[in-house]
Amino acid sequence: MKYTVVVHKSKFGYDVHCPILPGCHSQGDTLEESLKNIEDAINTYLEMVSEEGYNCSPS
Repeated sequence: MKYTVVVHKSKFGYDVHCPILPGCHSQGDTLEESLKNIEDAINTYLEMVSEEGYNCSPS
């Protein structure tokens, strides 16, 4: 599945979050690193909510 993410560049690097998954945020020094980190964060988020019986499929 694909999830939309929002990337914000700051003087400290890149902040990224997935709006459809509350609290799912990450960051990185480079754009590539931040996108890899948010991919890992999304996968972890989905594993956790799946264990709790929630469905977070994008519309």
